[in-house]
Amino acid sequence: MARAVASGLTRSQGTPGGTDTRGRGTGSTTGSGAAATRAPGRGRAQSGRTPGPQPSPPRQGGAPARTATRAGGYPGDYEGAVRAQYAPELDGDPDPGEIVWTWVPYEEDHSQGKDRPVLLVGSDGAWLLGVMLTSKDHSRDAHDEARWGRYWLDIGSGPWDAKGRDSEVRLDRVIRVDPDAVRREGAVVGRDVFDRVVRGIAEHR
Repeated sequence: MARAVASGLTRSQGTPGGTDTRGRGTGSTTGSGAAATRAPGRGRAQSGRTPGPQPSPPRQGGAPARTATRAGGYPGDYEGAVRAQYAPELDGDPDPGEIVWTWVPYEEDHSQGKDRPVLLVGSDGAWLLGVMLTSKDHSRDAHDEARWGRYWLDIGSGPWDAKGRDSEVRLDRVIRVDPDAVRREGAVVGRDVFDRVVRGIAEHR
């Protein structure tokens, strides 16, 4: 009987941290079993952890794209006053005044996003600043969009849309863009369009 009691104590003391015989921690929040999600072309975002820098979505044709975000990950949307600068130059480098294609994080979850056109309007340190485009017509639901704080401006059509559709830019959300994540330059907008967009951003933020 004494040997049986000693054996039981030994087994009890041999499982530090409250783990059971299968090695799972009974008092730990890790390994909760929550499924991790993967953004297209990006690494896994684990539950309860802040994801580090991830690779960007693949280029069309299967070639890998450049880094989607600068070292340290996406720092969040830009909230300050935009110091706009119009300096387009189709030289292979993204510049304010150009519409480019790049990775845009979802507003509600920056660990996921979508490759889409963005009009660059300025810069913030090493980041470029831009507003995203859509081909959806928000004229009919402008009132509902405004209720949620979303405002859109029609900028017409251009070579950035292969189907020649009219585009709108969202004025109330300014995103940060990593210059190294820009997949391609789409087009240069005219100075009049650029100025209208900048005025709209100042009005609706």
